[in-house]
Amino acid sequence: MRSLQRHTEHHRSGRIGWLRAAVLGANDGIVSTASLVLGVAAAGADHRTVLLTSVSGLIAGAMSMAAGEFVSVHSQEDTENADLTREQAELKANPEAEQRELAGIYFRRGLDRALADKVASQLMEHDALGAHARDELGFSAVTAARPTLAALASAASFSVGAALPIAVVAVASAQQLILWVSVTSLAFLAALGATSAQIGGARVWNGTWRVAFWGAIAMLVTAGAGALFGAVA
Repeated sequence: MRSLQRHTEHHRSGRIGWLRAAVLGANDGIVSTASLVLGVAAAGADHRTVLLTSVSGLIAGAMSMAAGEFVSVHSQEDTENADLTREQAELKANPEAEQRELAGIYFRRGLDRALADKVASQLMEHDALGAHARDELGFSAVTAARPTLAALASAASFSVGAALPIAVVAVASAQQLILWVSVTSLAFLAALGATSAQIGGARVWNGTWRVAFWGAIAMLVTAGAGALFGAVA
């Protein structure tokens, strides 16, 4: 008799929540801090002012990212909880109708009517709310809202991203500050795009050029604005 072997699969969808927050935070940290540095430097600020401004931008940005992620993801969690509460009340008020609704979902997915009814009945007996949350509302453990985790991941990744151009500012000479911050920040963004694509299982080149391109646009616009206002002043 052939022994049964467990079939192991490795999916990347479980990384969606933290990967999105981490990539967003790191990308925002690099782009916003580098853009801030380029704008202030292009306006004619001295090296010390540029450094202090960039550090202030790191602190403010990290706090803003944490607060923004916590509030937005908490709103998602509140909506999910409200839907679950409503679904629980409907299951209590009319379980037969809810079972028919669940069977209809499985029938539309390809099961024959008798099997759909049987599956719905067994799942309702096992975990009625869980079955409706998953198959009617589309909730899952992968996409579940985690406000605190999202806030911490965003703040930490923003800080790491922002620290990269700040480190360049600290070691670069005032005369070559704009050049070095521009070049290294684009390299940081390209590396971020490639890494996030690799972790998520996407095409590395697509992630690399997309992140680097839009980061370059943001830095170019900010540097242009700084040079314009510096010339006017």
